[in-house]
Amino acid sequence: METLQATFFLFVFVPLVNPAPPLQQESLQFYEYDTDVSMGSLTQQDYEVQSKDIRKDGTNISLDTSLILQSDDSQLDVPPTKDTNLPTCLLCVCLSGSVYCEEIDIEAVPPLPKETAYLYARFNKIKRIAASDFADITTLRRIDFSGNRIEEIEDGAFSKLLLLEELSLAENRLVKLPVLPPKLTTFNANQNRIKSRGIKANAFKKLTNLAYLYLGHNALESVPLNLPESLRILHLQYNNITTITDDTFCKSNNTRYIRTRMDEIRMEGNPIVLAKHVNAFSCLRMLPVGTYY
Repeated sequence: METLQATFFLFVFVPLVNPAPPLQQESLQFYEYDTDVSMGSLTQQDYEVQSKDIRKDGTNISLDTSLILQSDDSQLDVPPTKDTNLPTCLLCVCLSGSVYCEEIDIEAVPPLPKETAYLYARFNKIKRIAASDFADITTLRRIDFSGNRIEEIEDGAFSKLLLLEELSLAENRLVKLPVLPPKLTTFNANQNRIKSRGIKANAFKKLTNLAYLYLGHNALESVPLNLPESLRILHLQYNNITTITDDTFCKSNNTRYIRTRMDEIRMEGNPIVLAKHVNAFSCLRMLPVGTYY
């Protein structure tokens, strides 16, 4: 009887030790884009973001590690930080040379891995692009800053991006265009505040690969000068364009000249009556979309 009582006493008063909860894997949300990058599914074996929450004085302190490849069991202690100061590949999603920083309220371009080829930083609060943002990232081929608050782009910000083919600055607050890299094929600056004086006379002349130029919904008073022969699509709708010359698209001194690559020009929503400038379109295979009477 004494033996049973002692056993019962020990069973009641020995503290129960709860096993530590398993590490919680953060869910990574992906956005589908029309990109050249083939994106496979992200599995736990491929990539794993490990985190550990410690409760101290009633406060959760998050210790984050860097993105780990192939289920690396090691952990790197990182001091508590605000979300905006996290390493880029924890704050954003890094995968196969692409960095996705969508809708995370960043106010500046984050430091990028040197092998980055595609940067998607849409719908944030970025106000300025500095020359130092891309000084060491020469591998970039596509940048998308749509839906930010960009007012200023520092001189030379894109000068070292000799491989950049696609650049979107749509839905920002620009009043002038930066110097563009030479290999661009697509440039989108729709829905800004750009006026004609904010585009240099030779801004597009040397862009011999440029095929798609989007400048709709701005404040342009005239069609940009020296458009390259490579241009296929030109969007200028909903600006303040009131003038156009015979040399805007064609060559007044060469009546046999034909712009063979130009497939579409949109000029609707401008105060210009296109029928008054018939000679300006004589070299085009199709008339621009717009008001003719």
